[in-house]
Amino acid sequence: MAVAIREMRADDLEQVLAIERASFPTPWSPGIFSQELAFGGRLWRVLERDGEVVGYGGVMAVGEDGHLMNLALRSDVRGRGLGLALLSHLIEASVALGVRRLTLEVRPSNAAAAALYERAGFSVAGRRPGYYEDTSEDAVIMWTGDLLSPHYRELRAELADRAHAAIGAEAAPAPAYRGAGGETILAIETSCDETAAAVMRGGRELLADVVASQVEFHRRFGGVVPEIASRKHTEAVVPVVEEALDRAGVGLEGVDAIAVTHGPGLVGALAVGLAYAKGLAFALGVPLVGVNHLEGHVFANVLADPTVGPPLVALVVSGGHTSLVHMPEWGVYRTLGETLDDATGEAFDKVAKVLGLGYPGGPVLSRLAEDGSPDAIAFPRPMMRSGDYDFSLSGLKTAVINHVRAEREAGRSIDLPDLAASFQQAIVDVQVAKSVRAVEETGVTTFCLAGGVAANPRLREGLRAALAERGVRVCVPPPTLCTDNAAMIAAAAHWRLARGDVLGPDAEAVPNLRLDSGA
Repeated sequence: MAVAIREMRADDLEQVLAIERASFPTPWSPGIFSQELAFGGRLWRVLERDGEVVGYGGVMAVGEDGHLMNLALRSDVRGRGLGLALLSHLIEASVALGVRRLTLEVRPSNAAAAALYERAGFSVAGRRPGYYEDTSEDAVIMWTGDLLSPHYRELRAELADRAHAAIGAEAAPAPAYRGAGGETILAIETSCDETAAAVMRGGRELLADVVASQVEFHRRFGGVVPEIASRKHTEAVVPVVEEALDRAGVGLEGVDAIAVTHGPGLVGALAVGLAYAKGLAFALGVPLVGVNHLEGHVFANVLADPTVGPPLVALVVSGGHTSLVHMPEWGVYRTLGETLDDATGEAFDKVAKVLGLGYPGGPVLSRLAEDGSPDAIAFPRPMMRSGDYDFSLSGLKTAVINHVRAEREAGRSIDLPDLAASFQQAIVDVQVAKSVRAVEETGVTTFCLAGGVAANPRLREGLRAALAERGVRVCVPPPTLCTDNAAMIAAAAHWRLARGDVLGPDAEAVPNLRLDSGA
């Protein structure tokens, strides 16, 4: 059974009026509905089941205020959560129009309706005596708070989840893919400490790419604090999406699909982006595409150079991941090896913290290394000859700490450039050696470097030098596409959307989502 919410049309009025007359003692006339459909600043929606209108609702928007004028369901579909689904849709559509507070009037005798509105965040603000002419009954006036406040954002996300569940219970199929290769995707990325949104057309044409960094908030702690990251995502996701749409010159009505990172990453951070994306997809009636964050990093190479394609080997190195992956064809990932402890970016951050160099550590150590000697300190190359593709960096980190302690106990100053260059070279040597062996054993002729640490110049140079002489094409995205961004999520979503791979209404954030899971 298919259930959908869409804009009300003039040819819906016969079914709408039948519900109106059955629901209210003083129903609106056909003329009032016709006028409402013609007015600007109105949002009229119908709830449709198998092509039949079973509910409707409307909002009048005036600046930042909106008035919920009408909401009704046919009696045989009440009590199944569909009224809340329709109300959630109207709230999200109102917010998309710039509305920040909603109000309504309800009869005191209509306890079911009042309870519905309270669940959606409306509170009683007063009474209007004798408002209803048929019975002289008072009207209870209800208002929401600021719909963009953190409290209401969380409530709206919860409502969207419940709306999805209600519609899912009616066995609604996933919305059809409307694009034909030139679709416009709005992508959202919130897996760690960057709130990002991008608008892309046809999987290649990047119309807008906005990133709001939280680095300054985490710097004083020397690393990402998950609770702070979640809170900052909640504050930033709406304005970042709005800015991306503005820069792209695209309205929400022009969006064909919503893409979102659903794992891996910090669970609270992922949940913020996923909840918002689900609500937006639901409100717009477009497909929701889930993208693995690591797959997005691989697709950053495709975005930078559209001729890149499998079979290939990719090294994904970032603050949370170090993985060597064989990709024999699109969408098929075989993890050859991964870190057993610290990720590469994490090791850079921890060593920088020990040296008092601040956060994030990668860029500052890389800059210091430019003036140092990579051979000055003989740091170990952990697992370089282990015979597998796994990595371990905790021992190297400990070696750095022991070196610093020994130098200080000996009364010698730390030569930061030499230390940075030697530490960096130890990491590069191991990653280059394992990458070369992976390329040789898989027989691929294309290698992709991806992730935030892919911006490290020494690692880029080392891989290019080692692989180019073997006739392997080395692909590295520009630095802006190495760090977390939503453009790479949009590029990966384009491919997934083309094969009909969309998320259902019960999708959840998966903090440990693996690349070789296929999801």
